[in-house]
Amino acid sequence: MKKFFTIIAVVASMLAFTSSAKADAYTIDDNAVEAAFQASVSAPISMDVINAAIPSGVNNEAKVSGSSNAVVAFVLCWFLGTLGVHRFYMGTAVLTGVGYILTIGGCGIVTTIDWVVLLIALIQGGDVSKYEDNTKFFMW
Repeated sequence: MKKFFTIIAVVASMLAFTSSAKADAYTIDDNAVEAAFQASVSAPISMDVINAAIPSGVNNEAKVSGSSNAVVAFVLCWFLGTLGVHRFYMGTAVLTGVGYILTIGGCGIVTTIDWVVLLIALIQGGDVSKYEDNTKFFMW
C-alpha cells in the first residue's frame, strides 16, 4: 500500500510541476548568443600547463597522463561490463572485446570478477597498469 501512495504522490508532484512550465516563457536571443561566440577567445593549452597547475605535493600518478583511470574503468565495468567497454578503455585486444560481447561478459561471471578486481585496485591506490593492454580474456 505504501508503494501505491508513493507512486501517486510522485505522479501528482510531476503533474503539478509540469503543468506550471510554459514553453513560451523561455526564449533565446540568437543575436546575443552569436555575439558571445564572436567575442570569445581561443586559448591553446598543453599538457605541460595542466601538469604544472597540479600542486607539487601530489604524486605523479595523479597528474594527467595517457594511462587508464581506475575510477573510469570501474564505472564502465559497472554499467557496461557485459559489453566489455571497460576492457576496450584499458586497451585490450579487439578480439577479446568481441569475446566479451558474444558471451555477454562470460554470462556476467567474468564481468563480476573484473568489477571486483577493479574495486580492489581502486581501494589499493588506483593502479590498473598491470591490467592495461591485456590480450587475455580473463583480466586477472
